[in-house]
Amino acid sequence: MQRRRFSAGLLAGAALPALAQGIPAEGTHYVRLSQRAPVDAPPGKVEVLAFFWYGSPQCNTVTPALEAWAGRLPGDVLFRHVPVALRDEPFTAHQRLYYALEALGQLPALHRKVYYAIHVGRTRLDAPADMAAFVARQGVDAEQFRAAYASKEVQAKAQRARQLSAAYKIDGVPAIGVQGRYFTTAGLAGSPQRLLAVADFLIPLARKG
Repeated sequence: MQRRRFSAGLLAGAALPALAQGIPAEGTHYVRLSQRAPVDAPPGKVEVLAFFWYGSPQCNTVTPALEAWAGRLPGDVLFRHVPVALRDEPFTAHQRLYYALEALGQLPALHRKVYYAIHVGRTRLDAPADMAAFVARQGVDAEQFRAAYASKEVQAKAQRARQLSAAYKIDGVPAIGVQGRYFTTAGLAGSPQRLLAVADFLIPLARKG
């Protein structure tokens, strides 16, 4: 899903030469926020947020490269996923799915499997009953999942995710926010893969304040 539909085709052809030179341009490949978004990282750390939606084909495509990239980030970078809700359903349900899996300690095992189920298995995971059945097939207790999904903790995290998405002005995914100051999207960068190259450029920029 592109941030600005009218520019996606132009970016694919015009923005990439600048990226090939290693110089992402402000206003073309990334945006500097006029008002800083909240940052949860302690002083001396750089917060990097990967905004996503399980139902996005582009998020599904970029996830393997994103996870490999996140595993190579410097020690002063704090990386985390933020599920977005571009509208109510099924976005809010997928937010709670993500945070319920996190609460149960199942994200390492099931995060990629959720994408696979939706995009390859064509499994509908838009309702709690469908999600509970899915996790049960993966060996997770369905009642524990239902309890986590309905918990105040998960609801609070989903609300925080919506606040962060609004602060970063996210209206398309995949997107990456850096230190409450910058964001880039697949559309701005030119492709989901080049999204990570722009993020690499923004992290040292954020260190400078």
